[in-house]
Amino acid sequence: MALRARPYDEMSADDGSVRAPYRQYQDWLLRQNAERMSNKRAEADLVFRRVGITFAVYGEKDEDGSGTERLIPFDVIPRILTAAEWKLLEAGLAQRVRALNLFIHDVYHDQAILRAGKVPAEQVLGNSQYRPEMQGVDVANNIYSHIAGIDLVRAANGAGEGVFYVLEDNLRVPSGVSYMLENRKMMMRLFPDLFSVHRVAPVAHYPDVLLENLRSVAPQGVDNPTCVLLTPGMYNSAYFEHAFLAQQMGIELVEGQDLFVADNAVYMRTTRGPQRVDVIYRRIDDDFLDPTHFRTDSTLGVRGILDVYRAGRVTLCNAIGTGIADDKSIYPYVPDMIRFYLKEDPILANVPTYKCREPKDLSYVLANLGNLVVKEVHGAGGYGMLVGPAASSREIEEFGARVGANPGNYIAQPTLALSTCPTYVEAGIAPRHIDLRPYVLSGKDIVTVPGGLCRVALREGSLVVNSSQGGGTKDTWVLER
Repeated sequence: MALRARPYDEMSADDGSVRAPYRQYQDWLLRQNAERMSNKRAEADLVFRRVGITFAVYGEKDEDGSGTERLIPFDVIPRILTAAEWKLLEAGLAQRVRALNLFIHDVYHDQAILRAGKVPAEQVLGNSQYRPEMQGVDVANNIYSHIAGIDLVRAANGAGEGVFYVLEDNLRVPSGVSYMLENRKMMMRLFPDLFSVHRVAPVAHYPDVLLENLRSVAPQGVDNPTCVLLTPGMYNSAYFEHAFLAQQMGIELVEGQDLFVADNAVYMRTTRGPQRVDVIYRRIDDDFLDPTHFRTDSTLGVRGILDVYRAGRVTLCNAIGTGIADDKSIYPYVPDMIRFYLKEDPILANVPTYKCREPKDLSYVLANLGNLVVKEVHGAGGYGMLVGPAASSREIEEFGARVGANPGNYIAQPTLALSTCPTYVEAGIAPRHIDLRPYVLSGKDIVTVPGGLCRVALREGSLVVNSSQGGGTKDTWVLER
């Protein structure tokens, strides 16, 4: 694995030649002038702003005291994958999500993996993401994470080839798929000629596949389920996506106040009276879902919904308690889960990870903070982490003190040389670090729409791709041949 070595360039090989999936695109790009590309980028920004494709930045306020709304920068140069590369990723993602669903079912039932010592019991049962309320609860088709966003990175190996690694598993309420869909629409609008010469696998059918999967996990005996998307409301950072997906699937977008529990079932208030709800694609965290059982001060959820769920009379996607499997302290054990449940070797490798709760690992991490990426196990969005090579000596010292005071709250990883992709920036075309979040849907089948959300660190040298930290997005092309 390449750490702080030269990063893998997605478009160009070490000898300067253009990699096969980019050759046609490179020929096209050389024929474009800077003014046209700049105008196209400005057009994309204008359309995205007009459509309202923004996200809220928590903690920032405009002059009138309202929350800051930002446009996620869109890059007009796509990230391109071959059909063979995608086939490998697709198999690895399906394997991983299958094992994670088995793990979640196991820890809320027989706990065989804990008894076998493959995952420390205290790491699960003492974890804040573990929900005792789900112990012994059977969920539809034993699927807990119906929608998973698995973060992948690519780094060069010793032979200069690019190798994919799983960086994170997002199994609770993974976001960003609307940008995958809108980015493709934008590229087809800006550069229709490119799609006549490139056989790019489509992604527009994602909402149809999602709806089909949601319907396939309806409670037993329900043949024509009513599905809704439950949102925290318009002030949530991902509200655009909630509204977008509900509209694309043709289902109702609801808030907690639109639903109520009666006769051990969930109902939606409508102008024609109460309507039974069977499947809820919820974009609300566990803590806020039911004030009867979780946070009593929550006004976002539905009182009593957990009881209906435990009775098997409504399906929640994703299930309550999935957070135990995407906690960063559990991540190092996923390869062992694959071997334990599936009796297979992992197709996609983890990034080597130091568990700071273990004295030997903690000692190494504290002695090498300047060379590592250290993350809070519950952190997200690029917050609560230290990128050692980019940090000042004072930042390293202060972060080290926090790790030493609460080592179980942190993991650490080598500083990967994330692959780079040509990106259109103010100075022209330059390499920028990227990652990829494909979306894995589990229902009757496991389906991954070819592509994903490609995030790009627009700041030169930055390894942080999160939109809240200044990152942008690219369209991801999977070539069909």
